[in-house]
Amino acid sequence: MTALWVVLGAAVGAPLRYLTDRFVQRRHASAFPWGTATVNLAGSFVLGLLTAGLTRHAVSPAVMALLGTGFCGALTTYSTFGYETVRLIQNRTRLLALANVVGSILGGLAAVYCGVAVATAVWSG
Repeated sequence: MTALWVVLGAAVGAPLRYLTDRFVQRRHASAFPWGTATVNLAGSFVLGLLTAGLTRHAVSPAVMALLGTGFCGALTTYSTFGYETVRLIQNRTRLLALANVVGSILGGLAAVYCGVAVATAVWSG
């Protein structure tokens, strides 16, 4: 049954990633991959919420499979982040590539931390 939850979550997360990426990227004339950064940061925040909720028994393992593994796993994309970083380097926009790496890693960690903090505040009582 867990595999079905993962598949269902991914069936929503993958198209949402694509649509969000296209929506965000169309609004920026920059070579910087804003769409990928947006979905990765949003997914990191949601995963932080879910993980903290799971440890406090406010989120069930089934919900974690659906939203954490399935939805967030399909929403976020490390492979596209890697590809876009290499593409920035090849296009000689090394400063944007560095900003993408640093921003994505530190931003992702900060987003998880914020998600955990929000979940802790909500489920601390």
